[in-house]
Order: sequence, then C-alpha cells, then structure tokens
Amino acid sequence: MYWANFLHIYQPPTQKELWVRRIAEESYRKIVRGLRANPRAKITLNINGILCELLDRYGGKDVLADIKALLEARQIELTGSAKYHAFLPLLPTLEIERQIRLNEETLDAYFGDVWRKDGKHGFFPPEMAYSKEVATVACALGYQWIIVDELAFPTQKKIDGTKTYTITGLSDFGVFFRERTFSFAILSSEGAGSASTIIRYLSDRLGKNAYTLTAMDGETFGHHRPGLETLLFDLMREKSLIPTTISELKDKFPNQEIVEPRNSTWAATTSDLQNNTPYSRWQKKDNPIQQRQWELTEMAIRAVQKSPEAVEARKKLDEALHSDQYWWASARPWWSLEMIERGAYELKSVVETAYASEESQKRAEELYKEILYLGFEWQRSGKVDEISRQEDEEISELRELKKKFFITKEEYGHMIQVLKSQIRLAARAEEYHRAAMIKDRVRELCEEMKKTKK
Repeated sequence: MYWANFLHIYQPPTQKELWVRRIAEESYRKIVRGLRANPRAKITLNINGILCELLDRYGGKDVLADIKALLEARQIELTGSAKYHAFLPLLPTLEIERQIRLNEETLDAYFGDVWRKDGKHGFFPPEMAYSKEVATVACALGYQWIIVDELAFPTQKKIDGTKTYTITGLSDFGVFFRERTFSFAILSSEGAGSASTIIRYLSDRLGKNAYTLTAMDGETFGHHRPGLETLLFDLMREKSLIPTTISELKDKFPNQEIVEPRNSTWAATTSDLQNNTPYSRWQKKDNPIQQRQWELTEMAIRAVQKSPEAVEARKKLDEALHSDQYWWASARPWWSLEMIERGAYELKSVVETAYASEESQKRAEELYKEILYLGFEWQRSGKVDEISRQEDEEISELRELKKKFFITKEEYGHMIQVLKSQIRLAARAEEYHRAAMIKDRVRELCEEMKKTKK
C-alpha cells in the first residue's frame, strides 16, 4: 500500500523567539534529520513563508538548508499556501491571491525554483479550509491539486483508494482527501515503539495496490508529543508501506473521477457539515467575539483598499490576517485571551495606519475594546470553561479510535525503554523541560501497561 504523508509546519508572525527556537529543536530538526537519514522516506510538506523567515531570524537556517537538500533529493515536495496562514474562504479574492503570491515569493527566496520546477506542485489552504473559490484561485495561479479533509467528500459517494479525483469545472485540477481515521491513529498512538500497533490496525489493507493519505501538524512530532517523531520514521521503514509524495499519486493511480467537494476544514466535525457550519471554529454566528473580530477584519481590509499608498498599513494587514486569533476565540476547547487581544490590536493598528476616516478609527477602537472586554467577561464568568467542557466530537473520535488498538505488555515495555533513552539524551543536552515531559509520558505508559493482561 502506498502512503502519502502530509505535514504542515507553521508559526504565527507574532511568535516569540524562545518558542521558535524550542520548536525547531524539539520538532523541525528531528523531522528533517530523520528524513535525511532514511533515503526511502518521503513526505509532502507545507512550510508557510512566515515560518521560513522566523527560522532564518532565530537560528533555524540549518532547518531551511536541510529542507532544500531534501527537495533536491526528491524526498519531499513543498506545497503552496498563504504566507501568513490566513483563513482563505472568508477573505476577498484579491486578498486570497495576495497571500498566495507573497508565500510564493518567500519560498522562491529560500528554495529557488526547485520547489515547483516540475510543474506538479499542489496547494494547502491553511486549516485545510476548503471552498470552491479557494480552489479556483489556486488553479488559476498554476497549482495542480489541493488537499482537503475527507469530510469534504460528497456524502453520496465513498473514497476509492485506487482512484484520484478532480474538481467539477476545474479542468485537470486534482483534489486529494486526507484520511481522518489513519491520521488520528498516528496522532493517538502511544508514540515511540508503537509502529506494530499501527501496522496491525492496517493489516487488511496492506499488500493492495491502493493508497492512503494522512495529514497532520508537524509540531505534533517531538514538540507537542515527545517521542512521537520516532513513530513517524518507524512507519517510513515498514516494508508494507511505500512512502510517496502526493503529486506522485496522479501517475501511480491514473484512473480519475470528477467530484464536487463540500466546504470544510480539517477541524470540522460531522455535525458541523450537517449544520452547514464548516468554519465554526473560526466564525460562529453565536460567538460575539468572533463576530466582532470579523467586523474589524473587514474594516481593516476596506481601509487598506481605499489607501493603496499606505505601504505600512498594507504590510500590517498581510500579517494581521493570520487565522490564530479567531481559532483561539472559539473556546472549543482552545482559548487564549493574549492571542485574541494581540490579533484585535493588530487589525486596529491597520485601520489607524491606513489614513482611515475619524469615524472608522473610532469604530475600530470600539471593536477592539469590545473584543477585549468580552474576552475578560467570558474568562471571569466561567463561560470559556463551560464551552470547552461540552463534548468535543473530534476528541470523541480519538477516544473511540483508541479503543480499537490493542497493545501488548511487551510493546509497552519497548516504548518505555525507547522513551527512557530519550530522557537521558535530553538531560545530557540540558533540555530539562523536554526530559520532564517525556518522564510524564513514561509514567502514563507504565500505568497503562499495568492494566494490560497480555
């Protein structure tokens, strides 16, 4: 079975140097070095232009050099995207195009034309946020395919792993669907040493001339989940799985079918699509904070469009459109008043810098204060906790999936030994925070092992 694995790595333009350096060490370096150490390994990678600049600025030039070397070795392919990780379906067409072109200019600056020289490069919309307009813009700009979540697949059909798909009305523009279950299987695994449980889970599909496509945040490997990066490369070494890039799938599986994907994101749930609210984590009608965020966003965009000579405002707007501020205002279950305030302040500054009318500047100030006051009210009143306590469908999916796994005591023991060796390495390198995180994971695994009878 062919396995196309997609990783997305990104940090917001406001990210602090400390975190860029830490995540680069805990995750990005481990990923690129693991790929270079295993010539069989292949992935499709999205690195947004802003992360390239942050790595260049904060000690990550070696990561960029390794990515370029892997591109030249054809072990990875890069996708296009939006430079500042904007939520594209909710933006005007001109802003969608601008974000994509800015990203292309940045990738060209760091990787030359090697990242798209074969003409088969694809497109990753941030948050895997799909709309027909986004696909149409990507197609018009020369991209060959787009990656979306499997929930976007038409409800009356079933994904066939021996076919590839194109989008209705977009001639020869491919669409590839992320398999949620297999992606969740990797993310919910126990990490180091658990490749055998994944292979056992896939057993009835192995050996067939078909493919699967997984997609995840790259930071999960090593940063959010210490030790999970070793699972990634254990799977890359499995002979029953043949690593491939997404673009290679079109040649391997030439039988195509035309479909009309539904609006979706990779954080959407089944109920979101049933309720026709695919973007609810970023814009929910009953979330007054997000409603004000988008009113302020639209005001900032209009102010810049009316003042094309305001170069500083234009640059500020490009950066201020990152999707994080809306995500953190969802409280489902993610919440950060700091990110909410920072995003609103940036958008307000755009209006002020763009020579907007006194009335517009006054309204922008009002919206900024309302967003901030509502955030404090939600936090003090317990509303944030109330929303986050509500059953999250994605978390439920992960729990249900985990029940399908059976891990033997021997496998648990192997995982624990691998993680203990990583504790020693982290301590030797004076990475005491990481050593403590891995130690907590070992304790959890020991408790799980005690519950296992075999």
